[in-house]
Amino acid sequence: MTMTSSTAANLREGQFADVEPGVRLHYHQAGEQHDEAVVMLHGGGPGATGWSNFGRNLEVLAGSLRTVAVDQPGFGGSGSPIEGSHYFTHSADTLLGLLDHLGIERAHLVGNSLGGGTAVRFALRHPDRAGRLVLMAPGGLTLNVFAPEPTEGIKKLFGFAAPPGPSRKKLEGFLRTMVHNQELVTEELIDERFAAASNPDTLAAMAVMGRMIMSAPEEGMLWREAHKLRQRVLLVWGREDRVIPMDGALVALKQIQRAQLHVFGGCGHWAQVERFDEFNRLVLDFLGKRGGS
Repeated sequence: MTMTSSTAANLREGQFADVEPGVRLHYHQAGEQHDEAVVMLHGGGPGATGWSNFGRNLEVLAGSLRTVAVDQPGFGGSGSPIEGSHYFTHSADTLLGLLDHLGIERAHLVGNSLGGGTAVRFALRHPDRAGRLVLMAPGGLTLNVFAPEPTEGIKKLFGFAAPPGPSRKKLEGFLRTMVHNQELVTEELIDERFAAASNPDTLAAMAVMGRMIMSAPEEGMLWREAHKLRQRVLLVWGREDRVIPMDGALVALKQIQRAQLHVFGGCGHWAQVERFDEFNRLVLDFLGKRGGS
């Protein structure tokens, strides 16, 4: 898909939708001319947004699909999550509201880490609205068979806001666990993510999110319900993932009836970044758009 500079700028700026009382979501959309839709759901690291995780991928997939990248509640331009249910459940239900707002009856879902957990919960709660699932080291769906808990990446994730508080150095340490190729962690990326992550509203939203997860931890154990999924599922892992290691895929692969697994060597937690071209081809092929358009 070829874009003018003004179109690309508007795409990056995004749009807003009030999906239910008190909940406003920020999202990016391209490829509206296509009938079939895919929604991309980012991970839960400090400063993460739909655009930071999937901006470049969105522009590619939009050549074949109506493509939406959403900031989940508490991230980016979206409002803070509302307590009362587990975060996966809350985010999944706000996603349903976004689909209704956009007039999308059914969408494929691409979810990375936290976004993978949201995608699974959405498919379990609203099975008729979910198409195929691409789950990249999804949260809640795995049990580490060999790797110790908590993993290096999870320790650094929770350590970011821990006393004495956030710092650029702590964020850089976290980001370096995301990728195998350390050259991808640039000064510009660190500055951009730290500016977003250290915002007081963002920190407050992260505290709410933490309480939501801890209030009903069993709802986050999606591996216990994985056998109920009827969608076709593509599990994607980086062999060098230091956040949700590859051995975590084994239980999900066994539980999900229509699952397949693709592993990228020389790749960490951000397969969509480190294996950009291969990842895009893999997703388009899995979603029945071989070679794109």
